[in-house]
Amino acid sequence: METVANKAESPFREVPYMGVIWVVAEAMKLGFYNGHPDWANLGQGQPEIGEMEGAPPRLNQINLEPGDHAYGHLGGNDALRSCVAAHYNRLYRQDKDVQYTADNVSLGMGGRLCLTRVFAALKNGRLGYQNPDYTAYEDMFNYHAHRLEPVLVPTFEEDGFGIPGDRIKDVLTTHQLDSFVLSNPCNPTGNYIRGREMQQYVNAFRETGTCFISDEFYSHFLYEYDKPGAGPASAAQYVEDVNEDPVIIIDGLTKSYRYPGWRIGWTVGPKRLIDTLNRAASAIDGGPSQPMQRAACEILEPSRADQETDALRKVFSRKKNIMLEKLTNMGIKFSPEPTGTFYVWANISELPTPINTALDFFTEALKRKVMTVPGYFFDIDPKKERKGNSPFNQWIRFSFGPPEENMVAGLERLEEMVCSFR
Repeated sequence: METVANKAESPFREVPYMGVIWVVAEAMKLGFYNGHPDWANLGQGQPEIGEMEGAPPRLNQINLEPGDHAYGHLGGNDALRSCVAAHYNRLYRQDKDVQYTADNVSLGMGGRLCLTRVFAALKNGRLGYQNPDYTAYEDMFNYHAHRLEPVLVPTFEEDGFGIPGDRIKDVLTTHQLDSFVLSNPCNPTGNYIRGREMQQYVNAFRETGTCFISDEFYSHFLYEYDKPGAGPASAAQYVEDVNEDPVIIIDGLTKSYRYPGWRIGWTVGPKRLIDTLNRAASAIDGGPSQPMQRAACEILEPSRADQETDALRKVFSRKKNIMLEKLTNMGIKFSPEPTGTFYVWANISELPTPINTALDFFTEALKRKVMTVPGYFFDIDPKKERKGNSPFNQWIRFSFGPPEENMVAGLERLEEMVCSFR
């Protein structure tokens, strides 16, 4: 006979925290809240959102129209879908005969929702992924464990924790993959597949017929050593036929345009796949917000968009250089040196005990009102099959997303912390 105690058990499963969410939850126990002046969030997953040197003014007002109160199209309105298609054609496809159109674009309320739609729409098969990578992939895979078989493709530090372009075709065929997902530039490593290497990627997916899910939310954060990069990079540049090549690109306003709270993301790909995503949206979310879509068109106006992203690379390149110098002085190593994102993937193994392990480093930093993200959160293991400590137990992801003054304050506190243990 069932007891009262059994009936009182939660009907919900244990849902794992994403890394940044756990970090924030732990910091809140010590008084943190977003915008707290005494805290430095070097773990944050969003860029600074205020006025920024060289960037256009922030959009702070949106007017509603009567039609905004109604449901919109599941895949977004024609105006913004056309803006996104034109955005890709302008940046990556000016010399291409086949251009993206509105029919190649589906809009969603943020990147995680766009990814959720994609995973929900994939047919049964083997889905490849690499480690380390974006923490949310793990639970997204688990939602579809009855249909999708996640397949880990190992990466190595000497390759920047990425799969070299000249090996990707062999990976796809050896593992018999039906699809493959990665964040590019990679969260957390900052490794950026671009140029000839990205061309090798797209060619391999075209030749094998494997679906390439390219999560490009940091696409405009591009650096050349200690200088800002010349511009963004995307798989879109190497797609031959936008309706035939099995390449799906996911991006949005969240990172590169610094409007994470707007929750505007998009998926770009072959029309038949976009149609499928829109049908999946009917059960998952019902379509994106009408007024936010209309406002987003202004953000993607070419001169404004270029001003924003040019300023972004200059400001964030400077912050990256400051962070790398200060981490180096602490005895912290990084691999690879980031060429994208606003993260540094750092090895703390040579720090003094006990702060040479991720959890202890994180805990000690919290005492100084500094937040970081332990590396093991990026160790994607959907079925929790691997035994022992994570291979990233001595790695930390540092973010140079906060404003420079706040970032520097956090780094100086970490310097003092490291010195106190020497």
